[in-house]
This record gives sequence, C-alpha cells and structure tokens, in this order.
Amino acid sequence: MFEEYDFDTLVERMLSNVDDKFDKREGSVIYDAVAPAALELANMYVALDMVMDEVFADSASYYYLIKRAAERGIYPKEETYAECKLTVLPADTQISIDDRFALGELNYIVTSVIDASQGLYKLTCETAGTIGNQQLGNLIPLETKNSLNNMQSAKLTEILIPGEDEEDVEEFRERYFESFNQTAFGGNKADYKEKVNDIAGVGGCKVIRAWEGGYSPADMIPNETVASWFASQSESTLGKEAYEWLKAVYNAAKQKLLTVGGTVKIIIITSEFKAPSTVLTDSVQTAIDPVVNAGEGEGVAPIGHVVNVEGVQNYRIDIALNLVYKEGYTYAGLESNIKESIDAYFVELAKTWPENDNLIVRVSQIEARLLMIDGILDVDSIKLNNASENIILSYNEIPLRGDVNV
Repeated sequence: MFEEYDFDTLVERMLSNVDDKFDKREGSVIYDAVAPAALELANMYVALDMVMDEVFADSASYYYLIKRAAERGIYPKEETYAECKLTVLPADTQISIDDRFALGELNYIVTSVIDASQGLYKLTCETAGTIGNQQLGNLIPLETKNSLNNMQSAKLTEILIPGEDEEDVEEFRERYFESFNQTAFGGNKADYKEKVNDIAGVGGCKVIRAWEGGYSPADMIPNETVASWFASQSESTLGKEAYEWLKAVYNAAKQKLLTVGGTVKIIIITSEFKAPSTVLTDSVQTAIDPVVNAGEGEGVAPIGHVVNVEGVQNYRIDIALNLVYKEGYTYAGLESNIKESIDAYFVELAKTWPENDNLIVRVSQIEARLLMIDGILDVDSIKLNNASENIILSYNEIPLRGDVNV
C-alpha cells in the first residue's frame, strides 16, 4: 500500500520544498540534514504497510489472526490424541491402566477399561494428530505391570475417537469468517454446531428440530377453529375433572407455554468423515446434554432442550463394473487403484454431508474417476446395488464401499 514511499521519493519530496538557490546535491548540508529523516520515514512506511496487513483477518499472520479471532471467542483447534480399542485374548489377561503397547512406530497407553470380561480396553496414542488413526493390527507389549505370558494376542481393533492435527491457519481463517455468516446464540442451530464441532473427534454435524409424532411447536398453538371448539365445551358436556384439565392445557397452549424447549436431534460425523463409534457419540451426548440430566441444562444445551446425539450411518454400496483395459493391464493389477479411487470419491461426498440435506452417489462421477486411472481404456457400465442409476442417500447416511465386482 505504501510502496511508493521509499527513501529516494521521500528525499526528493523534502528537497523540493527547499528553494533552488541553495545547494541540494547529495553530500550538501541540506541533503545531509533531510536524509536521516527520510530514511526513518521510509522505515515507518514499511512498518505501517505491515500493520495494515496484520489488522485485517484476510491478510493477518497466524499470530495476529489468533488475536483477532479471540475477540469473537474463537480459538485455533489444538492437536488431539487418537483413542482406540484394545482387544486381548484370552479375555482374562491381566491388563492394567498405564500398560504400554507398540504398533509400528507408534506407542499406545491403556487409559481405561471398556469391558474386562470381554478383554476390551481403551488405548490412547502417545503421538498426537491424525497419524494415530491410520493403522490397526497386532500390538507388542512395551511396559506392563503384570506378566503377560498367557496372552495369545493383543490387537488394536477400532479407532474410537480420531486424533486431530493442529488446525491449519487457512482453515482457522475460514472458520473465523464463517462465524459472521451465522450468529451463534443461546441454542440456535449455529450455537449447537459451534459447540459440537469444537469437541475432539467431531468433523461436522447436523442439527434437527425433532418433535414426537411429526408435530412442530407451532402446531401446539390453538387456531381459530380450535378456539371455537373449546368455547363450546363446558363442565356439563365433559364433566368437571375433564373440563378443568382441558382448560389448563388449552390456556397453556394459547400462551405458547407448550412450545418452550423441545427435542433436538444432533447427528455427528468424525473428523475422518466416517461413522462415529459409540464412545464418541456418548462423549458428545455427555458434553451437550447428559442423559441422566436430560433437559436440565447440565451440558451446554439450554434448559428445556432435550438433546439426542446420534452418529451418521453407513450406507453400503456394492459396485458392479464392466471395464475395458489398455493392452497389458488387468483388473488384478488395477484393483487397489480402482478401490482407492472409489473410496476417495466417497470421502469427498462425506466431507460435504454436514452442509447437504442428502448426498447423491452419481454413476457419472465414479466413471470419470475410473477413466483417470492409467490402464483403463473405457467404462462400459456401472451398477450401484444392481441398478444403473444414481443413489440418493437419506439425511443421516454417508456412502460406504461394499464389494467391487468386475
């Protein structure tokens, strides 16, 4: 913004204000008098240019972006540690809290018991970030309190709560700007989304106003027809007890007292954009509205809101392909590439799930991705679950690749 205010320009401007009858050449008394001031001004403009960049969120460096976002109560998400399920055989193997195991280059520590009778325990990866989400398999004991001579196997069988990397600066910047689009306030959708998405392991959510029987709160307010019907009722027609009960319910509905609070359904997806474990779902439920104190405001949900947290569901899609290969290529040689291409497409869809009412798995998109694989000449046909048409998923479903048959 201030690039034109360099040393030479400033000196020239300052000397232009001095009468030409004086010696203004470099090395003269007047030149030497104004040159230091011009240098300091040039440095000031360089600093001012940096200040202008740092004061606006779209150009601020990470340090000053954090300060700007903090004014709105928004902070960068820190890296978290993956929590996993340990399964040991036999189930009566004596596993203790703080026992440590290794899988590849990663170490894990036992943090809690899931079900000792089934040989199930919770592990926490000692290395933070998404790296802890990337492998399952046989574990090697590192440090244990008890002898494990009778242990036949110890396996990491499931990622319960995915670990997350530290939030990228541009993702953080985008989240800051997004906060202006929807104002979070006291239990509105934006407020629930902000609170749920801040929980470790959650990658997104949908917030739905749920009401038993398909009724909305507005349906509970009596209209003119209902008011007219109520006016025709009396103790003589209904009996005293029935009439008094109806009168109390009618007056409460008329004063909109029956519309306070209600039921909220929250559906979550993991930060890996997969269906969550029950451990993660229960963790979110406890943080938002504990089951034992439902509707009492013990979590972050307002008093009167009964919240039910569910996980997004996998919708299995079996895929039948009729492919034409380039010379020298076969399905056996391209199988992993084909499955990885389909999986990548399904992950792309899952990433958009929080913002879409329904995901559509398109035959044309799968075809386009398969044609990008070196070795595939053409795609004659694609069937999804035995049909040559797109699949429209429900609001609470994401695609999961099933069998691929060629």
